[in-house]
Amino acid sequence: MSGIPVVIMCGGQGTRMGNTLTKKELIDIGGRPLLWHVMRIFSAYGHNRFILALGHQADQVRRYFLEYEAMTRDVTIQLADPSSGNSHPLVTFSGEYEHPPWEVTMVDTGLDTERAARLAKLANYLDGDRFFVAYGEAVANIDLDALVQFHQQHGQIATITGIKFRSQYGKVEANDQGQITEFVEKPTLPYWINGGFMLFETAVLDLIHADNRENLDLERDIMPHLAQQQQLMLYQHDGYWQSMKTLKDAITLKEAWQTERPWQVW
Repeated sequence: MSGIPVVIMCGGQGTRMGNTLTKKELIDIGGRPLLWHVMRIFSAYGHNRFILALGHQADQVRRYFLEYEAMTRDVTIQLADPSSGNSHPLVTFSGEYEHPPWEVTMVDTGLDTERAARLAKLANYLDGDRFFVAYGEAVANIDLDALVQFHQQHGQIATITGIKFRSQYGKVEANDQGQITEFVEKPTLPYWINGGFMLFETAVLDLIHADNRENLDLERDIMPHLAQQQQLMLYQHDGYWQSMKTLKDAITLKEAWQTERPWQVW
């Protein structure tokens, strides 16, 4: 498979989604799971080898991809045909593929394992000089070619994509007498957050292996260390980005796909 390997984190519980029986990454957005949309973004830029870090409800993710051909293409099944000489039904798939060929590796990385430790458990599947890490719950109209170019030019071992997002509350400014001088509904916050779409050199794995703990976290442990060593860079994405943490976010994504499809880069 061409391109850079893509690790997608799919092991979380999704507790803020409520009591939904469907794993968060598999919630339907426009006829395809959100995870499929994330993969489609990478595939649009030629990155077609995916390693999924599984944990909670791993069986749902495995079942989706094991049944993928039958659920996404035209299917012809020959039943009870004695002339075929087969003891099992003959299944033929037809119709066009929606994307280039994908290689999908699914790795059980534990129920309560933190993200850095999940990376350590799938390191054997990561060859080459570098790899992407993405969240299975966030989509963006990101220019991955520009991200790779930025990463190669700065020469450090880790790049994360920073995004700015709107506050869910209005901003109010007032003087000492209580007179409101400014009111802005849901302003864009003035700082960057980690939006995923990360690109790491394999040297990051050496750092993770040096602290072999199940509770070793990517954001709390590894990234602060990389920043302290001046090895962590920020690629600034000013376009569309949306994650799905809650059912409200799911509705936002569904509505966005029905209208503008703002993350469709393919």
